[in-house]
Amino acid sequence: MVRNKDCKYDRQSVKSGILHFGVGNFHRAHQEYYVNRLLEENPDCRDWGICGAMILPSDEKLYRALKSQKREYTLTICGRTGRNETLRIGSLTELYWSGDSKRTIIDKIADRAIRIITLTITEGGYNISKVDGEFLMDDEYVQHDLACPADPLTVFGYVAEGLRRRKAAGNGPLTILSCDNLQHNGDTARKAFTSFIAAQDADLSDWVSGNVTFPNCMVDRITPAVHQFDIERLNAENGTRDKAPVYCEDFIQWVIEDKFAAGRPPLEKVGVQFTDDVSSWENMKLSLLNASHTMLSYPAFLSGYRKVDDAMRDESIVALLKTFMDTDITPYVPAPDGVDLALYKKTLIERFGNRAVSDQIARLCSDGISKFPVYIVPNLKKMIADGADMTRMAYLAACYRQYLKYRRDDNGETFDIWEPWLTDEDKELISDDDPMAFLTISPFAGAGLDTAEKFADPYMEMVGKVHDAGAMQTLKDMLK
Repeated sequence: MVRNKDCKYDRQSVKSGILHFGVGNFHRAHQEYYVNRLLEENPDCRDWGICGAMILPSDEKLYRALKSQKREYTLTICGRTGRNETLRIGSLTELYWSGDSKRTIIDKIADRAIRIITLTITEGGYNISKVDGEFLMDDEYVQHDLACPADPLTVFGYVAEGLRRRKAAGNGPLTILSCDNLQHNGDTARKAFTSFIAAQDADLSDWVSGNVTFPNCMVDRITPAVHQFDIERLNAENGTRDKAPVYCEDFIQWVIEDKFAAGRPPLEKVGVQFTDDVSSWENMKLSLLNASHTMLSYPAFLSGYRKVDDAMRDESIVALLKTFMDTDITPYVPAPDGVDLALYKKTLIERFGNRAVSDQIARLCSDGISKFPVYIVPNLKKMIADGADMTRMAYLAACYRQYLKYRRDDNGETFDIWEPWLTDEDKELISDDDPMAFLTISPFAGAGLDTAEKFADPYMEMVGKVHDAGAMQTLKDMLK
């Protein structure tokens, strides 16, 4: 059902106070949803609309679709009980794409009315080395932006040029808020942007240190990719003709460190939580939800499953996840105040099995190079130090190698992978017939997996079993 075919507020009266880089599905199901609710329920918040900035060539299709329908779109919220609700979202008050409006995006950053820049540029988009944690200054696009400040190609170049003009105009401070699934995502954003700006403009770097804040935050809402058949299905279900619909689960959460340099919208009125320290919330979500998604993804995909909800009907997959959460992760996850961790884990299992969401396992498998260092390696290092049972972690690593190296599932079906951050060295290590070489690819750098016998021995055993018997049979044997 479509609850509101028209927005409940006058969109013409809303001004942009937030500029967002990365207007993808998650942003439109999460931040846009929260701001839309705020605008519906609070007439005095009309200065907090969102200006979208799309800077990739691949963004053009979505940009054209949204522009053609005045930046509005439908969001279908899929209930675990089978009841769905569809909303019309109108909080995207402006939208610009670099192919048409590069200068306008820069001018918006400089505009005093913009007080917050938010980001969903993916875990790997911050250009931080997985080896030493430093900003990768030798990236060719970064080098271009350092040399040509007025013609940026990266988000770092855009923000730097916009802030330079903001500083020159005396338009005051602002906040840069990462909304990506990274632990301490604000600290990561600070490292990336301040490193780039320091290399490009020392005076601007000094200004940024006193005028820009980088809060950490935790975001959560499962939002699948939308394919053409999804567009047709959603429009048929909702009686709409939306070129850019989004669908998501009914669970949503946003916890933000309350460190804003130029004010913020009162999002607590619509359920956003503000705190002095988001660390425990980040750790819980990344270590349980995101890590469990990773643990599910490669074994399930290799076993022939393509949808998460289908995989969650397999008792072996469910048993793997429950044991992983309870045995491997819970000892390292102190629950935030007021959170029932047992209930949180139970809810995760229910969310993963939501038939109406039916998320694609291929989406969970994509960009593992960026996900492993964030979701898996931190707790794995603690487990190795504690001498913990390595069975499930070794199985996951063996499945990831099988996925990357052979690109064929247990049924003999071949598949493509999406790993945009694989280096040439990573590719050589993956192709090496010695399984130990795989433990030194970039996402495992610094973890010492190849020298930790407690991990390396069961890993070698799992590599042979997954290769010879398949991922599912290995899992069943392991669960016995």
